Amino acid sequence: MQSIELLKVFIPLAVIAYGVAILIKKMTIMDLLWTFGLAFGTSFIFITEWSETIISPRSWITLLLILTWSIRLGNHLFTSRILASVEDSRYISLIKYSGRSWKFVFFILFMFQVLLLFAFLIPIKIALLFNNNPFTVFDLLGLFIGLCALFGEGLSDAQLRNFKAQKENKGLVLKKGLWRYSRHPNYFFEWLFWWSFVFLSIGSPSFYMTLLGPLLMYIFLRYISGVPFVEIACLESKGEAYKEYQSETSIFFPKF
Repeated sequence: MQSIELLKVFIPLAVIAYGVAILIKKMTIMDLLWTFGLAFGTSFIFITEWSETIISPRSWITLLLILTWSIRLGNHLFTSRILASVEDSRYISLIKYSGRSWKFVFFILFMFQVLLLFAFLIPIKIALLFNNNPFTVFDLLGLFIGLCALFGEGLSDAQLRNFKAQKENKGLVLKKGLWRYSRHPNYFFEWLFWWSFVFLSIGSPSFYMTLLGPLLMYIFLRYISGVPFVEIACLESKGEAYKEYQSETSIFFPKF
């Protein structure tokens, strides 16, 4: 029943988001659909499953982690991408490589977000509704990982934003702060965030399904929608400076 109700919301929402993206010429609206879609889906499951058994520290931690993640990321996307004068470099590259069919390609991608929302709601729902076992050290570890990931992602975004805001850095590569240890620390911490639901679900019969979160997130960030397009865009805009950065800095996992 929950899946059907969410489907009735997500599909029209994806169509509307696509229309708005085409209208304002900002495909990064798709990222907002993903971000706030997960917050809505998690809140919907929490409310519809509301009972004495769901009101537990584990459930509240899961809900608050997702809402905090959504608000932080949504604000970052809106201020740095939606309000920006140019489109996200990843989507510029995708439009370029899609040619005349780019609108159809993006329509498929917007619809694909619905499938992704359901996939990533699986580990969230398991952690959200797992209330058979008492609160343990694994739950504290899950909370700690989630908070560290949120802090790390926020810090790396802020460091990059401040670097780009200085005109003298145009054409240069950020090699300080977290960007000294990974070429994509924001993506690394985004991936790390999904391990929080794994630890929050330890002891659940469906525990292994929560591994779907970090597994899918790594595949998409590292090989599909994240790193590849950013690397292409950076090589085109920064040239030899970025090639040097590639030769001396880890692509994803931080190396000290």
